[in-house]
Amino acid sequence: MIKKIAVLLLVFNCSISYAQSIKTDVLVIGGGLSGVAAAIQSARSKVKTVLIERDSILCNNLSGKAMEYVLADRNSPSGIWDEFRKHVVDRYHKTPGYDTIYNDPLKLEPSIGAAILANIADTVKNLSIELNTSFTNIVKDGDRWQVTVTQNGKIKTIKARILIDATEKGSVIAKAGATYVSNDEWKINDGTNAYRTSIAMGSFRPYRPLDTSQYKFTYIPSPEYCIPIRDFLAKGVDNLLVAGKQWRQPTNPFTYLRANLNLGQAAGVIAAYCAFYKTTTANLNVRLIQGELLDFKSCLLPFDDIGVDPYWRAIQQICATGMLKGVTEEREHHYVYTVLFMPDSIVTTAEIKPVLLETYTRAFLWFNANKLDKQFTVGNLLSFISELTLTEPDNVRKSMSRDWNSLYHFTSKFDMNRPITRREFAILANKFLNPFARTVDLNGRLVN
Repeated sequence: MIKKIAVLLLVFNCSISYAQSIKTDVLVIGGGLSGVAAAIQSARSKVKTVLIERDSILCNNLSGKAMEYVLADRNSPSGIWDEFRKHVVDRYHKTPGYDTIYNDPLKLEPSIGAAILANIADTVKNLSIELNTSFTNIVKDGDRWQVTVTQNGKIKTIKARILIDATEKGSVIAKAGATYVSNDEWKINDGTNAYRTSIAMGSFRPYRPLDTSQYKFTYIPSPEYCIPIRDFLAKGVDNLLVAGKQWRQPTNPFTYLRANLNLGQAAGVIAAYCAFYKTTTANLNVRLIQGELLDFKSCLLPFDDIGVDPYWRAIQQICATGMLKGVTEEREHHYVYTVLFMPDSIVTTAEIKPVLLETYTRAFLWFNANKLDKQFTVGNLLSFISELTLTEPDNVRKSMSRDWNSLYHFTSKFDMNRPITRREFAILANKFLNPFARTVDLNGRLVN
């Protein structure tokens, strides 16, 4: 009888132990804007995800009922931000005086914004949300992180392949023993190749008083920026990602609402990649990660003049290779800049030649064999396509003449001698040259 009781107690204790241990692919710590977005995206990328938040509600920093305006990052449709924005407009569109024009500053009550994000998260499969849950310890156990948490006075253990630190102060990084987190936002045209690995974006809009007539101000230039993959990686440990407020963002979450959602979504994709392929952050495939973000309509680069376009992805991919680059222009007020793709502008030989030579070994022979003018023509591109694809030039010309308007829906007439526009070049180069397929490292350098 005593033996039976002992066996029952052993089974009972094992059951309790099992109930207190959770195993998942990705664990997101911190239920703010970036944390919720990271958890949503990770789960949507089909890996098991757990989000823990110490408060009783998600996005607790979105509080209050007074209307707030989203001024920075308001224009470009991108991923979860665009989904969130549509929900906000649906919520308020019948409100008298509410402006639903897309490029008008988005306004909403913070509590409504928090509720919308929570509702989106509730609909996502593969996602478990644990509220009133704080972490107390983090250790690495083999290929998994073992995180001790407290929930309503009870101690639990969560084992995860990937950790995402979405806390306000980078608390997870410190607890895990990471020694450094990269903290750079890269300007679009900063002379480096970092933009080639961009997976999130944003813009800075400095505060200005409504009435400046009585004051003199000197403003720091405020360019739009992109955030490369390497800036999501903690240094000193593998499989720990960063998506919190260590990005030097201000206290008011509305100042960078879209940027926070973009940061979280990007971190979620990296985490899902590592979990799905059972690999580490030391072995990331930049193009696969960027491709997953594009699958979910999340922009890699912030072009304010490219909205709804059937070839939006082609433009993003070509510009991520550096074959075409955005043009920075001043907007609205002095020192506030926007990045434009300028789809109808003409492609110059000088801007595309360096990247073509870097990307394709046969490009050297082609440039030596062809005398080119300053402006790159439709015929020049078709000739290069013929060279790279080993297709007869006449066959390329006939095919393009047939498909120019009917398949690609270009509004111009097919003319081999006409300078090619940036949009036309992006669409055709993406399809026939496919430079986005070339592997790049975390610094944006091509890998042979």
